[in-house]
This record gives sequence, C-alpha cells and structure tokens, in this order.
Amino acid sequence: MPPIVTSAEIGRPAAEVFAYATDPARFSEWQQGVVDGHMDSPGGTLAVGATCVTTRRIGGSSRPSTSELVHIDPPKSWGVRGTDGPIRATVDVLVEPLSDVRSRLTISVDFTGHGIGKILVPLMVRREARKEMPGNMAALKQRIEAG
Repeated sequence: MPPIVTSAEIGRPAAEVFAYATDPARFSEWQQGVVDGHMDSPGGTLAVGATCVTTRRIGGSSRPSTSELVHIDPPKSWGVRGTDGPIRATVDVLVEPLSDVRSRLTISVDFTGHGIGKILVPLMVRREARKEMPGNMAALKQRIEAG
C-alpha cells in the first residue's frame, strides 16, 4: 500500500519548520498519543544512524518505540525507520521553502507489521493514522505559526 501523506503550507521559514517538525522532544505538542520523545544519541548529534525514542499512549499504557535516523538534509528532509516492536513506522519529512517566510511541509508515514503487527497494520493502524494525520498537521501548523 502507498504511504499516508499529508501536506500543509506554513507561515514560517523552512529552517524553523524543519527544526520543529523533526524535534522528537516536541512531538507530544502536535502528535496525538505521543507522551514523550527524544534523540538517543551521544551529545545529541543528529546524523544518520542516530536513534529516536518516541513513547506513545496505547491501550492505557505507555509504549516506547525506537527508530533509526536514515537520512537528514536540513532544512529540507529527514527520515526515520522503526527498529523495534510489532508495528514499525517509516516517516519521511520534506520541507520546501515557498518564500523567505513561508514553507510547505509534507509528512509521509508508512507501517510494517511484525508478529501480531502483521494483522494490526492493515486492520487498524493504517486507518487510525489516516484519521489522525490531518489533525496532527493542523496542530503542528497552529503551534509553529503561533511562534
């Protein structure tokens, strides 16, 4: 199946949009279900191979998942791939400058199931993500434009 893609024009420069949208410590501000996030790399270095830990509230409990940074080209693109758990997300972020003060943000999400995740991804996960992503993007846009 194709990835789930959401885009929005945001009234901020590309560098600001990129910094906000790719900072795991800010994910809980705009992503439904996220309660915590951080880069788990020595010295906070953002480089291919660094890991990102995101904790989500699922079914009444908090569940961390780890992703590996697979590409980064600030302030343009960033991507992570899940490395653990039954449901592993692949997330790609693209920021395109439209002017000095306006950008287009596109977020693409796909999922791979392992074990029980092979059943959950097509039955629930993709459907829930498709419903959540427009709201998440609207929350991100509102927060970053509010400055």
